[in-house]
This record gives sequence, structure tokens and C-alpha cells, in this order.
Amino acid sequence: MRTLHTDTERGEAAALVQDRQRWLALRRLPVRARADIPALFRDPQTQPAGLFEDGKLLACMIPKRDPGLGWGKGPYLFLGRVHTLPDQPDDVTRLITLWASDFAARLDLPLVRAEALARHTLDAEPIATFLRRLTNMGWEVQGSGPGQEGDRVARLKIAAERRPGLGALIGCRVHEPHAATPEERGST
Repeated sequence: MRTLHTDTERGEAAALVQDRQRWLALRRLPVRARADIPALFRDPQTQPAGLFEDGKLLACMIPKRDPGLGWGKGPYLFLGRVHTLPDQPDDVTRLITLWASDFAARLDLPLVRAEALARHTLDAEPIATFLRRLTNMGWEVQGSGPGQEGDRVARLKIAAERRPGLGALIGCRVHEPHAATPEERGST
């Protein structure tokens, strides 16, 4: 897992996001419509991170510290705009979960929060199956409501936990995310 520094790496992440959005649309699954997410990954100011295996980008996200979601209290690491390469096994999501929990603990943050697009009630398919997989990985569903772009989302959290042996499985070269400014918090 590493911060995406170069235009090439950020471009690869933007392409991964576009591939994922196309994959979701072809399956009539919800896709965020209110933001140009690929452009966010191209922007070096967002400090996106990517999960690589043997040089291949498997997932990308934008980690932030306390971005002011409007739900949940206290300090936390937020995994924003998580996208995985289409047709990858749940192992990628499990690695992201393990890394995020460990990374938050190393930053002395008690939680990781995330959002999953949920157009309907959380017990309706396809979100219900996805949320069951996440809860089996340790995530807790904290209800639903408007997300960062105003779309209806499932709100998720997982406790931070140091995982000393994780370094043998997944290396981390992600920069510590900065706390959101009051202006950034007001814009979510």
C-alpha cells in the first residue's frame, strides 16, 4: 500500500475507477453520479493511496483524517472513494480492511470509517450481500444516510487495531493524512 505520487500512478488509479464504474453500470449496480471521481484521483492534492501486488494496482482510495462526515464522533481515519479492480476476490477488500485498521492504530486513531453506496434499504440486494461480507471482515454497519456527495450510503466503521505481523503480508508507504480544514469539512 503506498501513496500515489506520480502522474502515471494517479492516472492508473483514475483508469481503475473508470473501469470499476463501467463494471458496476453494466451490472446495473449503483454508481456515484455527483462527482468526477476519476479526476479526484488525478489530483495530487488528494493524496490517493493504492494497493499494489507485483506492480499491479488492485485498489485505490483517498485516506483522510477526520474529514467531517457529519456522522460519528471523535477522531478517525476515513477511507474515501475506495475502488477495487473489477473481478477481484474478497481478499483485496480483506487486505484493505487489515491495512486500514493497522494504519489507523499507528496514527493513534481509534476508528476507521467508510461509506458504501446504498440506493435502497440496507437489507435489499445487492448492498445486503456486500454488507454481510464486510461485517464478516469486522466492519460494523452504522445505519445509512447522505454521504460525501449527497448520495445515500451505508455508514461503516471498524476499530483500529495494531497488527504487528501485517508487514510480512502488506507493506505500507502511505503518508499520514492531514486533518481536514474547516473549509473542507464544510464542503462535504
